[in-house]
Amino acid sequence: MSAELALGLVAVFVAVGLLSGTAAWTVLRRRSPDRRRLRDLARSRQDGPWREPLGLTQEPSALADRICRVMPRSAARMTEMRQRLVSAGYRSAAAPVLFAASQIVCAIVVGVVTLGVTGTVSIGLLGLIVGFVLPGLWVSHQIRKRSRIIQNGLPDVLDLLIVCLESGSSLDAAILKSGEELALAYRPLGDELALVANEIRAGKPRSEAFANFADRTRVDDVRSLVAMLVQTDRYGTSMGQALRTHADLFRTRRRQRAEERAAKASVKLVFPLVFCLFPAFYLITLGPALLQFLRVFMDAISSIK
Repeated sequence: MSAELALGLVAVFVAVGLLSGTAAWTVLRRRSPDRRRLRDLARSRQDGPWREPLGLTQEPSALADRICRVMPRSAARMTEMRQRLVSAGYRSAAAPVLFAASQIVCAIVVGVVTLGVTGTVSIGLLGLIVGFVLPGLWVSHQIRKRSRIIQNGLPDVLDLLIVCLESGSSLDAAILKSGEELALAYRPLGDELALVANEIRAGKPRSEAFANFADRTRVDDVRSLVAMLVQTDRYGTSMGQALRTHADLFRTRRRQRAEERAAKASVKLVFPLVFCLFPAFYLITLGPALLQFLRVFMDAISSIK
């Protein structure tokens, strides 16, 4: 009976190990860098030509107009919301209206579900507030994610700009070519450069297009780069030398950010170790000793009685 039990435990262990390994291999295979790059390439081809105008013309949305009539939001609030959504990468005219509607819908859904599960009015009101805040938290996460991608891609963009300028291209052509080359690796930065190039080709002054680029991204590195480009374009100084200096600065900042995240990793690992690994480790290592100690202690008590 003991041999059959041991064989059964071994079979269960092997089956669980195989299933876990297969599931982990499937997830990691789908998230591998080469497959993610191929999916991004296929998605960019399905979206249409990269040189299509981005955000220059927008068609009115009938659904957004109907929702806007019943939304209790002021024009200033909608303008502020639109700026946040543009920073997150959503330039559609209907995005602020749909975001405001999603806040109300999420608040009602979460509040009703929480009230139905708990049956307490106070917890239902708390769920109502949490549901109203969730879309804003998601947009804030998208803004941080997009800003991080733009920050990491700036050194590569400046290197490409330097190569294009030194090969004889104009600044407008260099911006367009750099954005086109980096549209796959840094999609948000490629879209922003495409929009800058389209604004300049549409007749907007170059300084104003650069200022709009800084306002849309809300990234400090982009603001300093835009200020340098505007001053260099205004006073006619060497563009290549200024770009090379900023490229070295941004590359140093990117390395420092990576070192900072690496230094924080050891501190962040303390909580999973304390709450997940150490209890199981103590149970496996000290459990048999505690059971033996308890057995000896009970035997001693029984012998005394």
